Formats: sequence, C-alpha cells, structure tokens
Amino acid sequence: MSQSVIPIMLDIPESFETERLLIRAARWGDGAEMNEAIAESLNELKPWMIFAQSLQTPEETEQYARESRLKYLDRSNMHMNIYNKADGTFIGCSGLHHIDWDVRAFELGYWIRSSCAGKGYMTEAVNAITEFTIRELEANRIEIRCSGRNTKSAAVAERTGYTLDGILRCNTRGFDGELHDTKVYAKVRGAEF
Repeated sequence: MSQSVIPIMLDIPESFETERLLIRAARWGDGAEMNEAIAESLNELKPWMIFAQSLQTPEETEQYARESRLKYLDRSNMHMNIYNKADGTFIGCSGLHHIDWDVRAFELGYWIRSSCAGKGYMTEAVNAITEFTIRELEANRIEIRCSGRNTKSAAVAERTGYTLDGILRCNTRGFDGELHDTKVYAKVRGAEF
C-alpha cells in the first residue's frame, strides 16, 4: 500500500484462534485477570518489563486494558490477550508495537504468566501473530527485540524462525541498573515469508 494508508480505516479482525489458543484485542473488563497474572509472575517479569517494577492496582491494569482497546481500534498499538481455549485461562499478552504503517513494519512483543510457561503457548502465539501480521496487515518486516540477557524471550524468537539481524551493544540500561545489549530478530517479506 502507499503512504496514504489511513490505519483506522483498515478492517482488521479483533480475534483469531490456534489449536489451543484464543488471541484477541483487549476489552473493557480485562484488567482484573491481567492484574492477577502479573501479580503471579512479578518476579519473572520484573527484570524485563517496565510495568512489572511494582504491582499495579487492579484499577491501573483496567485503565491499561481500556487504553489498549482504544489504541487497537485506532491501529496505533495492537495489544492482544492470549487465552487457553479449553478452559479460558488468561495466559499472557502479546501485540504489535512501534508500528510504521508506511513501511508496514511491526515490533512483536510478549510475556507469559509464570504458571503457563514451558508449555509451548508463547511459541504457538508468536507463530499465529506472525501469520496474522503477514496476512491481515500486509507486513514487510516484523521484529522481536529483547535484552541480550533474556534467554527465554530470545529462544521464542529463534523457535519461531526469526533471524537475528544484529545485536545493539550496550544500548539500553536494564532495570537492574546495568547496561544491556538488545538482540534484534526479524522476519522480512521475500526472505522469511
């Protein structure tokens, strides 16, 4: 598409499914289950996620869910919740950030609830969101960025077939106060899809 794309005018599905997962845009009322998952997972998320530096109140998380809903609708940030289809358990969050509609470039981020880790859910979700981004959003580039120290996040990127484009050395200060490298993984139209 040309530079004249008007993102809010794009008809984009708000949900899709995989074999085990329902992945959907945030909705009013999602804050409580998100807050519960963050509270359960705070120690694992704290080294990597700004929102996990202290536990938010359920009201703050609900405000985030509502703001995420609005941003999904205006296509400026596409937050997605991940659920187990079998029992409805909230598994974690993902989404597309730092969107450049002119280039059709998206950054895919994710986190998983601690009790759901190690079961292949995030790999399944990232594969599905990648396909959604290619099919529905006509992506030319999809990136996954993570701290060079976040081996679990990097492993998801690698398992889902993303190519390590490079490492930005000492380019960010981690929440531990130390300088961290950033690994930049990507899939690019014509190369990986």
